[in-house]
Amino acid sequence: MKPNFETMTRKQLKDYVLAHRDDQEAVDLLMSRRSPDSEAIWYDTSLSQAQIQEILQKKIQGQI
Repeated sequence: MKPNFETMTRKQLKDYVLAHRDDQEAVDLLMSRRSPDSEAIWYDTSLSQAQIQEILQKKIQGQI
């Protein structure tokens, strides 16, 4: 018997999906709960290419 995915927290559902990767219903529900904008990093689009490269280099080096 499958658990009730609707009542699971996101963490519980993620753990379930990792243990049952072939359960497409659980995978679909987990993906539907995802909010891509919550993890997005927004950069100022008025920056020059040199400024963008500097920011990316700092990010790569772990400075920001």
